[in-house]
Amino acid sequence: MSATPDNPSAHFDPSATSGPDLPGALGASRRTVLRRAAAAGLLVTPAAGLLSACATGGDDGGSNEQATGEKSATNPLGVKEDAALEVVIFNGGYGDKYATDVHEKLYKTAFPKAEIKHQATQAVSTVLQPRFASGNPPEFVNNSGEKFLDFGALVADGQMQDLTDLWDAPSVDDPSKKVRDTIIPGVVEQGMFNTPDGQRKPYVLYYVSTVYGIWYSGKLFKDNGWTAPTTWEQFTALCEQIKSKGITPFGYAGANAAYYQWNVILSQAAKVGGPDVLKNIDNLQPGAWTAEPVLQAARAWAEIGKNFSDKSFEGLKHTDVQLRQNQYKLAFYPSGDWLENEQKSNTPAGFEYQIMPMPSLTTADKLPAGAIRAAGGEGYFVSAKSKNPRGGMEYMRQMLSKAGARGFTETVGAATVVPTGSEGFQFPPGVASSQAALKAAGANVFNMMFDNWYKELDTEARTATNELMFGRASAEQWAERIQKRADAIKSDSSVAKFTR
Repeated sequence: MSATPDNPSAHFDPSATSGPDLPGALGASRRTVLRRAAAAGLLVTPAAGLLSACATGGDDGGSNEQATGEKSATNPLGVKEDAALEVVIFNGGYGDKYATDVHEKLYKTAFPKAEIKHQATQAVSTVLQPRFASGNPPEFVNNSGEKFLDFGALVADGQMQDLTDLWDAPSVDDPSKKVRDTIIPGVVEQGMFNTPDGQRKPYVLYYVSTVYGIWYSGKLFKDNGWTAPTTWEQFTALCEQIKSKGITPFGYAGANAAYYQWNVILSQAAKVGGPDVLKNIDNLQPGAWTAEPVLQAARAWAEIGKNFSDKSFEGLKHTDVQLRQNQYKLAFYPSGDWLENEQKSNTPAGFEYQIMPMPSLTTADKLPAGAIRAAGGEGYFVSAKSKNPRGGMEYMRQMLSKAGARGFTETVGAATVVPTGSEGFQFPPGVASSQAALKAAGANVFNMMFDNWYKELDTEARTATNELMFGRASAEQWAERIQKRADAIKSDSSVAKFTR
């Protein structure tokens, strides 16, 4: 859930060096956010590999059997021209058409002798973990969704290719520029990890701009004369009006998308107590989950679950609840801005997706009403121990070309980290709304990382959040349960640790 659409991850540092203005429809919004996206020195504690038998084969550079070719102006990474390339894509909110119809075609044009094997899945870890364990991983992986591979375990086991050569390679469109110079500043740093021996290397490409919030139908609101609330009093009052119309005011899917709701609770907590609330959670600080801003947010949202949701949603998948919203049976739904593309086949004409940030809970909130969570989403990596990692990096180079970025944006209606790819593009209503919210937030953008760093903690948070929102646990019980798991992870020397 992210980085995805479903598990996107990034770091935002307001002190990061600003980049040039972005042209076209991107405007200042994505410039403002992604220029702050700098990794905060991810620190990996030497530990036993979490993928168990994953550490098979060679070291981080792979085995001697890996394919290599001659470097040239058109082949700067030294790809073996006839080496096969396997691409695995998470088939979630963005689907996989952007890969089959855009990126794979670009690679095939550059290397016509190469056979490309494509696989789409909604269960990345289920499909790929046995292959990493047996030493036969695919070259290129879109690691996202509910069942994503643990990035921390991959780093600790040396499974991810160092992308330095990619970032230093000449770009497809302008050989006088390195690939790293054609993207929004901060993107390379987002994917950097400190290895157990203390070296800091880039391993992940975060490709998509992702904004999180609460979604509603512009048409439904216009037809009823409703306005998106900015305060908690306005929010609950509107929920009462919506309920009186026979529409469920708020909902999320308990069967597989509980992280949508813990994201709401923690985003609310960040607005109450400031971004350090999330930083403390990410850093496994004692008492981070039981801090007062987190408890305040949990209490408030538990009341929303009690008074304005539907208990049947606990057994539904995300697409089922999202369909209710498309049918005008549900008003508010929390998600990232992949939602519009994910639901496009079920969205009626004129529905007009719109986003709103969490309403201010108190008059003393440390962040303003417009503050919002945003991240570089959709994590992609190259397998270091695959047969053709050079090809995997070249595939990324093609993704990061103007044609690759433009094709992605035209296919899924979302912006990438390549500014030239979105020049003049007319985004659909939902993404246009999220980009406007991002611009309005200015410096008040925040993010959280624990879900990508500690999969076990993410799972515990999901389970506990269902207990909270469907009335089987208090805010205090919810917080104490998750804090207990966070403390256990912190004290477990076999778990790779990360800080920001």
